[in-house]
Amino acid sequence: MFFEQIFEEKLAQYAYLIGCQRSGEAIVVDPMRDIKRYEELAAKHNLKIIAAAETHIHADYLSGLREFAENGVKVYASDEGDKEWKYEWLMGSDYNYQLLKDGDEFKIGNIKFTTVYSPGHTPEHVSYLVTDGAATDEPMGILSGDFVFVGDVGRPDLLETAAGQVGAMEGSAKTLYKSLEKFKALPEYLQLWPGHGAGSACGKALGAVPKSTVGYEQKFNPSIRSAITEQSFVDYILEGQPEPPLYFARMKRDNKKGPKVLGTIPAPQKMDIQTIIEKAAGNDAVIVDTRKRNEFMSGHLKGSLLATINKDFNTIVGSYVTEEQDIYLIIEDDKVGEAVTDLIRIGLDNIKGFTTPSELKNVELVSTETINFEETDSLLNATGYTLLDARKKSEFDEGHHPEAINISHTRLLDRIAEIPKNQPVLVHCKSGNRASFASALLESKGWDVKFIDDSVNPWLQKNHYLAEVD
Repeated sequence: MFFEQIFEEKLAQYAYLIGCQRSGEAIVVDPMRDIKRYEELAAKHNLKIIAAAETHIHADYLSGLREFAENGVKVYASDEGDKEWKYEWLMGSDYNYQLLKDGDEFKIGNIKFTTVYSPGHTPEHVSYLVTDGAATDEPMGILSGDFVFVGDVGRPDLLETAAGQVGAMEGSAKTLYKSLEKFKALPEYLQLWPGHGAGSACGKALGAVPKSTVGYEQKFNPSIRSAITEQSFVDYILEGQPEPPLYFARMKRDNKKGPKVLGTIPAPQKMDIQTIIEKAAGNDAVIVDTRKRNEFMSGHLKGSLLATINKDFNTIVGSYVTEEQDIYLIIEDDKVGEAVTDLIRIGLDNIKGFTTPSELKNVELVSTETINFEETDSLLNATGYTLLDARKKSEFDEGHHPEAINISHTRLLDRIAEIPKNQPVLVHCKSGNRASFASALLESKGWDVKFIDDSVNPWLQKNHYLAEVD
């Protein structure tokens, strides 16, 4: 059996290529939208992808299942859960597909996949037991998707906090508890292959180790250990879940109804800076500056957004830019391909053009005032300032300025009307990183902003704003 775990660092996502070397056939489980890389990997190992499968309707990226279906590959997806969470784009379509219930099996060469219904993270979630039929008739591992991670379990609140299904999170947590009771009955020797690793927003404390075993997670996973009673688990798993990025709701919708077929990857045109300004002016368009925050604050195009081309790029652009908007990038030539791939993975396909940062010297720029917390104290002692804390609510609850407004930076576009516009806004987070993105967004929408580029904990401690720790 051929087995390879494929890691996408920015979204901390794992896909799996599993192949039968006797037949030369392979399957991809939980693929992203840019499927060419899976095809190339399979070809490198003399395999042909004949199937693709998914564990659930994803919230953090666009699925590649439809891309494979368009290419004639057979696709497998869950038919479990309630009527609201079905693969609408598959049902009744002309695609080559099979919808799966608990216990259903299918084969790729000698390799058998057995469906295990494991709801809670989502209503339709399934996992797959994998059996290498060339060696044994017993499963060797489980593709757990977003059900069980290394060190955590899939968060059960997203139907409410991301998809807007009011009152869903507690019921989902109770469902997840029941699924974990079934998980505890699985053989301890089974390898565990999760859908995400550390850094994913699909859990609150995912481990960085890429694989585990069922037995290890049964014994040491804090979320599973909390499941002494249903209520103890519900309380533990719902506490401290971070606010999901704003684009998660769109991913849930599109993966359910059917992602737009990508086909070829966009190839934005290189333009001079004046052309980009003209094209973006007066249209539903946005200019995204990918430089570092200190460079941006020193001088940038008026109305542009900051989204540094690093691990935060997908999350920031996905939370600050809508799918209808045309996107123009300020980016180095050798980073364009990376940015385009990041954006199409979250369904932002309207990437129309780019220019390099060197072009900025040819136009008038604006700057954002950068201050520290000592200067913040002086300003807050006066009147007429709003303090925005752009950290997660769980961080805010541990200690904050009594007059601060708390809106997580990934939810700011949706809640921007809560920020008074008649006075300057002082924006901070833990270290300045998230606050820099939030500051640029507010400024692009017309707010007068002062960006606090400083570490918050010493300031909170000095002013006795941090909660007492036992």
